[in-house]
Amino acid sequence: MTFRMPAEWAPQEWLWIGFPAAADLWESDLAAAQEQVANFASVVAETGQQVRLVVRDAATEASARALVHGDVVFERHPYGDIWLRDIGPLTLLGPDGQRRAQGFGFNGWGGKYLLDGDQETGPSLAEAGALPYVRADWILEGGALDTDGTGLVATTEQCLLNPNRNPNLGRAEIETRLQSDLGFDRVLWLGDGLLGDHTDGHVDNLARFLAPGKIAIPEASGADDPNAAVYNDAAARAAAYGLEVARIPSPGRMGFGEDVEPASYMNFVIANDIVVVPIYGSVMDDEAVEAIGALFPGRVAVGLRADAVLTGGGSFHCCSQHVPALS
Repeated sequence: MTFRMPAEWAPQEWLWIGFPAAADLWESDLAAAQEQVANFASVVAETGQQVRLVVRDAATEASARALVHGDVVFERHPYGDIWLRDIGPLTLLGPDGQRRAQGFGFNGWGGKYLLDGDQETGPSLAEAGALPYVRADWILEGGALDTDGTGLVATTEQCLLNPNRNPNLGRAEIETRLQSDLGFDRVLWLGDGLLGDHTDGHVDNLARFLAPGKIAIPEASGADDPNAAVYNDAAARAAAYGLEVARIPSPGRMGFGEDVEPASYMNFVIANDIVVVPIYGSVMDDEAVEAIGALFPGRVAVGLRADAVLTGGGSFHCCSQHVPALS
């Protein structure tokens, strides 16, 4: 029986969102990050889609309740930090109206951030969602993948072929596992991800499918955009694969001094009725939200500040995980 991960634009039953809780990780950015994540949860919940805000304990839940509005559901789960796209399970659909929560090994993005609780998040979420849980015996994070729902998946060589994840697995072996565990029968291999991305180049900061055979990739904004070559290489590879490529403005160079933040509008979240686009205070924010909205007819693009969330290493797509509805 073949299970496959559907495209994100397929109907969703609910959306899990992780709420920032660890003061030692977020430091002075904690309050602002909490407010931005609460805004994200509220905007999706106000459309009528169920949002399950993941909190650690009573104190975290109290902080969240003071910020969210709309019909948000609260769930308590163990987690080290909020990045549910990577530490949570991927929900697959089977041919007979079944769902499965597919888990993987997680090693803190190649040993960079090993936090208590992250190993328990996937099984805990699956149990709360009444989803049968299966764990594969290799390392993989959900943010490293994006699919158009036809069996095609996009990823990056920098991440999936990185020896800090699965040093004994080559390209062909990883492709075999992507097919057996997630139902993907074709792989679009992109090259590197964004500069400064501690995930080693997750594709959800670089390239996102819009429809079968159509993909969005940033275009450099400004002469000092540090990812210009990365964007152009990804676009060339996607076009050579036969995909229609839509170029979206990037935020341009974000950060202080020589430090570069991996800010990306590609970290948008496709919900049932809206697309939530992270914005960062860049002069390109409005243009990017408008451009992304034009690519999703039937959905409204909503831009929300995510610069505080970005200080933790990710954005809205990284801290959320959708569950597709049963057909």
